[in-house]
Amino acid sequence: MRLFAALLPPSAAAGELAAAAEKLKPLPGAEALRWTRRESWHFTLAFMSEVPDETVPELSARLERAAHRTAPFPLSLRGGGSFGDRALWAGAEGDVDALCLLAGRADAAARECGITMEEHRRYRPHLTLARGGGEPSLRAYADGLADFAGTEWTVAELTLVRSNLPGSGVPGERPRYEVVGRWPLGGAG
Repeated sequence: MRLFAALLPPSAAAGELAAAAEKLKPLPGAEALRWTRRESWHFTLAFMSEVPDETVPELSARLERAAHRTAPFPLSLRGGGSFGDRALWAGAEGDVDALCLLAGRADAAARECGITMEEHRRYRPHLTLARGGGEPSLRAYADGLADFAGTEWTVAELTLVRSNLPGSGVPGERPRYEVVGRWPLGGAG
């Protein structure tokens, strides 16, 4: 199964971001973008791609330990940017060092289970809002998020999510995400 470790923003934070994203949709070319659904918004901490079913219990135990070793921390959604003209994203503000530490621990948990991970790169926290295909340029959309500042919340759990890829062949169909595990951060809950 396709899995990734994630941090899910609370409903109130997602609502604030949804309001900011709606203000971008009248911009020229917005209809050509593939906007992500609010219910699928997340910060990917470690993308594991295909994980054998028999590895999931060990992975879950290791992610639980990673969560236990990480104290809850403050975070908010802030500003935006783009990866070229491929993806428009919202950024993070608050204890970003703790977020990066949690991402590193989730990555290490997967590697310790023998899961082949992508080449190790510096973690860049982002929440994908839309995907493009070269046109339109995402610069105006990123600029439109420059002043966005969401309300701070306390990150209190690590989540393991299954990505169910579309199988219908319908253009524009997106993956469905299913939470398969949640673990409180150290001292949470």
